[in-house]
Amino acid sequence: MRFLHTMLRVGDLQKSIDFYTSVMGMTLLRQKDYPAGEFTLAFLGYGDESDHTVLELTYNWGVSSYDLGEGYGHIAIEVPDVYKAADAAKAKGAKILREAGPMNAGTTIIAFIADPDGYQIELIGADHQRG
Repeated sequence: MRFLHTMLRVGDLQKSIDFYTSVMGMTLLRQKDYPAGEFTLAFLGYGDESDHTVLELTYNWGVSSYDLGEGYGHIAIEVPDVYKAADAAKAKGAKILREAGPMNAGTTIIAFIADPDGYQIELIGADHQRG
């Protein structure tokens, strides 16, 4: 068994693809329209789906926003330097939800940003398993 992907519903597919490729450094791996179901799927990631977990963006045609609810937490992305990654994301227009710094009651360096739909992304230092 292996973890294949995480799916997020998005209101503007191109805006979300631009965010995840430009700000987060992912690659658009594949995209397909499903006219009979009136939706489009886009898969993005940091490597080929055959050996990497990826992000699936689902755009339901004509739906421009979703209520994120209380159950969703965040996606965590490991970065070499959280301070630099947060600054780079901010420079590209990403909304910073929590500036880079030590986590509450710990030493691991984290930051939180939001994607265009408001989904939270935690940037976490590469040494997170030791902190």
